[in-house]
Amino acid sequence: MSLIETLQDAPTLFIIFSTIIGIVIGSFLNVVIYRLPRMMERAWQQQCAELRGEDHHHNLPDFNLITPRSTCPQCGHSITLFENIPLLSYLFLRGRCSQCHARISLRYPVVEMLTGALSGLAAWHFGFSSAAMAALIFIWVMIALTFIDLDTQLLPDVLTLPLLWLGLLFNLANGFTDIQSAVIGAVAGYLALWSVYWIFKLTTGKEGMGYGDFKLLATIGAWLGWQMLPLVILFSSFVGGTVGIFLIIFKKYQRNSAIPFGPYLAGGGIIALFWGNTLNHAYLALF
Repeated sequence: MSLIETLQDAPTLFIIFSTIIGIVIGSFLNVVIYRLPRMMERAWQQQCAELRGEDHHHNLPDFNLITPRSTCPQCGHSITLFENIPLLSYLFLRGRCSQCHARISLRYPVVEMLTGALSGLAAWHFGFSSAAMAALIFIWVMIALTFIDLDTQLLPDVLTLPLLWLGLLFNLANGFTDIQSAVIGAVAGYLALWSVYWIFKLTTGKEGMGYGDFKLLATIGAWLGWQMLPLVILFSSFVGGTVGIFLIIFKKYQRNSAIPFGPYLAGGGIIALFWGNTLNHAYLALF
């Protein structure tokens, strides 16, 4: 019996397998979260240099998702294979570098555990199906976007736009919704936040959010359909506003400080992925 047949016939095994794969993917997402913004910054600097007629960064070493090997930011120690086992290495090393004993950020195991847990939840919720595979891709990219936005207040097009097109393609076969709802969801998602942006800017003279947020909500609409957008917007606005108030109260942010909105949109999108239909039906039944 092949692995695919085994996973198809054993739901519990599929959940465990998906969780383990999710933890491994979470380790890779840590690399994406750290390196992708720096790769983008390098590209921007190169483009600016070319416009000035300079040969900028020509002799710099390669820097991408594979090269160079990961190192300790404190002492430069190259991370060995043993030290790079998702979750287990962090526990064995007790959260410290094996050479200089500097603390390893708790972010790394948190991303791995979160990715593993949500991957297992997707396997349990959707079973062995194309919907589960699509849900895993959606979740993994949402996690990467969340932590990149938290770190840099950027939502890279290189992640958001391919995910948008993939959502539309998946829904051509009525994946999570029909293609008409998906297309309307993409358009409505973008225009909803675009409208809020311009209303806020025209009334206050300030920019309330970035264009990346428009594209992220459009992506969620392309995957889940326009019917889920009110739920996503309601959740993200409520949680984002509540967190923002607490951050201001506890002096973590000033009143005019920019607070990334992408993580709340991504969280709303993941909630809608799993429980959107149930919540929408409950809301309609209530009123």
